[in-house]
Formats: sequence, structure tokens, C-alpha cells
Amino acid sequence: MSTHLDAKAPLVLDTRELPRSPGAMRELRRTVPAPADLGVELIGVPAGSELTLELRLQSVSEGVLVSGTATVSLEGECGRCLRPIVTTKAVYLSELFAYPDSTTAETTDEDEVSRIEGDLINFEPTLRDTVVLALPTNPVCREDCPGLCSECGVHWDDLPDDHSHEAVDPRWAALGKIKASEE
Repeated sequence: MSTHLDAKAPLVLDTRELPRSPGAMRELRRTVPAPADLGVELIGVPAGSELTLELRLQSVSEGVLVSGTATVSLEGECGRCLRPIVTTKAVYLSELFAYPDSTTAETTDEDEVSRIEGDLINFEPTLRDTVVLALPTNPVCREDCPGLCSECGVHWDDLPDDHSHEAVDPRWAALGKIKASEE
């Protein structure tokens, strides 16, 4: 399945200046807008926010090994107390992109290994997979976040230390009414 990649697209990497001899290397630093839908339910990368790529493209016998880091801005909400979370995260990436005429390309299924299309690499699927898998499914605003009171829904941090809810067994509730009427 060949698609036509735009060499000027922010997440398309051009390998024309990288010699095909194993060991040849090129470093790349690029700040690009983040693609849409890069996240999980409670936290993700805002679409269009700055995403910094610091990559090393290295020729190997079967293709180009792309490794490095992506630094992303994250926005979401705490899974315990629902307070907003705004932070950054650096994620390590490493992916082999096979040359069209390599043994790897011939001996693997289409979806088993990433491919170089002409001289271009579509880096978005690798970025998306790596970033989304690195995100917490239940993010917290801080490690010791106590969450919300299950009875009244107020943040535990905002409640006094002696906060409690008197739980009266409904079978004894009538006795409480009798006591209150005697007072």
C-alpha cells in the first residue's frame, strides 16, 4: 500500500541526504504542531501544541533506524480529584524503517515493520503509538493526591482532618427520631 507523502509535512522525514551506507548518521531537531487525537481519555497532547523532536537517523543494512525523543505538552485531569493537569513529557522513540528493496521488506508482512516510501518516512504512526502508550491511563495531579470524599464530593485537601459523615444504619434511624423528640 503506497501513499504519496508530502516531503514538507511536519512529521515526514526526508532521508535523501542520508547515505545508504551502514553507520551513516544524521541528527534532526524539529518543532512541529502536534497532530489531533494524540492521547487517552483523561490526558493527551493538545492538537496544534508544540511538539519537539530530537532524532537521530542512522543508516543500517536493512533501512533507517530512527531514534531519539519527542517532548510533548500534556493537558488533562486527575483521575482521583478531577483537577486540571498541565505538564510536559519526554518520550523515547526507536523504530526501524525498512528500505523498499531490503530483505526485511521482503520477509515481513506489510504491518509488521515500518517502510520507507521513496526517500520519505511517515513518522506520525510511530510518534502516535509511542506517545499514547507512554501516557498514564489514570493520571494524577500529584502522587499523594487523596481524591474526593465519596460522600460529599469535596476535595479531601479542602476538608478538615476530622471530616466524616455519620452513617446511621436505616434499621436504627427510628430510634434516632425518638431520641431527638425527647430532647
